[in-house]
Amino acid sequence: MDVKQLEAFVTVAKYKSFSKAARELFLTQPTVSSHIQNLEKELDAILFNRNNKCITLTKSGEILLENAISILNNCKKAIYDIKEHSGKIEGLIDIASSSIPETYILPNFIKSFHNQYPNVKFSISHYDSQYAISEILNGRISFGFVGYKTSNPKIKSIDLISDELILIAPIDLNIDNDNGYIDINELNKLNFIMRKEGSGTRNLTINILKEHKFNINNLDMLAYVESNETIKEMVKIGLGVSFVSYNSAKDYIKSNKIKFYRIKSIDFTRKFYFIYSKKKAFSPLENKFLNSLCEYFDIKREID
Repeated sequence: MDVKQLEAFVTVAKYKSFSKAARELFLTQPTVSSHIQNLEKELDAILFNRNNKCITLTKSGEILLENAISILNNCKKAIYDIKEHSGKIEGLIDIASSSIPETYILPNFIKSFHNQYPNVKFSISHYDSQYAISEILNGRISFGFVGYKTSNPKIKSIDLISDELILIAPIDLNIDNDNGYIDINELNKLNFIMRKEGSGTRNLTINILKEHKFNINNLDMLAYVESNETIKEMVKIGLGVSFVSYNSAKDYIKSNKIKFYRIKSIDFTRKFYFIYSKKKAFSPLENKFLNSLCEYFDIKREID
């Protein structure tokens, strides 16, 4: 058993795909398959259930995964300690991010961190908020940027920035309003475009409307969409309206591609969160990343 075999195993488990693992590791797919086969022979155990539709871990694979992650983290720590001793900080940071933080929060912070530590690399995976939490809990990802605060006691959530959900509409759609504020019942007259399940934006929208006794089933749903950018384009050409993050829509609003409204007497403010597993044993590089993030967003780091 060697480090390259374990890296291949953990990456296949992470993506549930040999081809995606190969791209992540800059290897050919046959090479990744060979690493897994050799590992299975050495351990005399089948690590993955393979079929045409999906790849899942066997019980032996689940046992190995936890140990493999620990071994690789220890290897990373050893490398980091040596590099830090010689004055060169490098390594890889794994991040899972939902769409809004990925596009409008993460890039500026990574630029700031990169300016300080140019030899550090990043692997950023796009997941909805719900799946990002799942990936952190199973140890495949170290950190996450998400759009809602989970109640899971195993997850540490750090408030990053505040935002607001607004109702965006086509420029030529006039909704009865009072200085940009509309009555909640006006929503029943509109065609809606909504994010798919798992989205923090969708969850917050539905929860707030339900809190104000609004029947979600009354909305005329035109489409459920994965991408926030697609939603803005669909609204821009007049297909319907949607609740989105103000931060994600402000460029479209300023360039007069869409207009926006708020709902009377309803607070649609929200926060974005940085999350990680409370059980996570951070490598020195991950600790430096977390400290830099707290400094960048002016957050006091709490000891778990």
